[in-house]
Amino acid sequence: MFAGKRPLSRSTIKFASRLLLGRSRAHFQDHFPGLRLDRSRASGRIFYRGIEAGSLHQTDILCCDNAAAAIYVVGSGPSINECDLRRVESRTAILLNGAIHLMALDIPEPLAVAVEDERFVWRHFDLMRERVVPGTICLLSVGVIRAICERDMRWLADKRVILVDNIKKPYKHKRRESSELRALDFVVVSEGPEQAGISLDPDKGVFQGGSVAISAVQFAMACRPRLIGLFGIDIVNADQPRFYETTGGAAYSGIARAEKRIIPHFVLAKEIASARNITFLNFSAISALRRYEFGYDDRFSRVGSEAAQ
Repeated sequence: MFAGKRPLSRSTIKFASRLLLGRSRAHFQDHFPGLRLDRSRASGRIFYRGIEAGSLHQTDILCCDNAAAAIYVVGSGPSINECDLRRVESRTAILLNGAIHLMALDIPEPLAVAVEDERFVWRHFDLMRERVVPGTICLLSVGVIRAICERDMRWLADKRVILVDNIKKPYKHKRRESSELRALDFVVVSEGPEQAGISLDPDKGVFQGGSVAISAVQFAMACRPRLIGLFGIDIVNADQPRFYETTGGAAYSGIARAEKRIIPHFVLAKEIASARNITFLNFSAISALRRYEFGYDDRFSRVGSEAAQ
């Protein structure tokens, strides 16, 4: 129905917000019109057009017993087809965007799902309705929550939503400049032109670095697992169909174009994690991360798994 793009009305609101509100408040379009998030208490509430639509939770609900050992961040790159995900323990995987397909395949009980770009909602809301079961932890951005409410606000009622708030452009607050970000006591910001950042307290906001995987990693790090594993974070082959798509039927992906923005966040996350005794492992043999000391680990390789049977 929407061909993967925002409806014209949303594009108009986005343009008008930039024009009327200026750079510092243009992101207010994410919650306009009708979305209000009440975070006055630990357990927050979601309102849409004055009606309560769902509840907001804190990051601690992610940090279950299984997640203490390992949390896997699962993207939708083509390399997923080379991995035996049946061996991923239940309630350890954060499924990003189209990886939600795996809930009907190899990962029926993920730790959470994460969607940060509202365009995914416009293109794949039927998938979300079909696969994301009641009680699922959902990491959702402001814009995604509002887009879901526009499609069907009832969907949120039985999900456990954790807000993915953009630390640079926080909900109902003006854009933070670099000096303001560096002054925050719960963030680490790198030097250099890309100015990568990692939030140590994702309930107060996360750095959105060109891929929802960056946000998911910050939530994973907050749980302090011994291992954070990366599946399907390929980056280099974004021109190829995702693992669930067919040739000729693939939606556009800008992730390869954003590589220079994405990689510094991963590198910084790995440095911080190492100091906290958290190990990063990359399970994609073709990932761009291999060029940045995220060595390939083949323990989930489908070839090795089938040979052992």
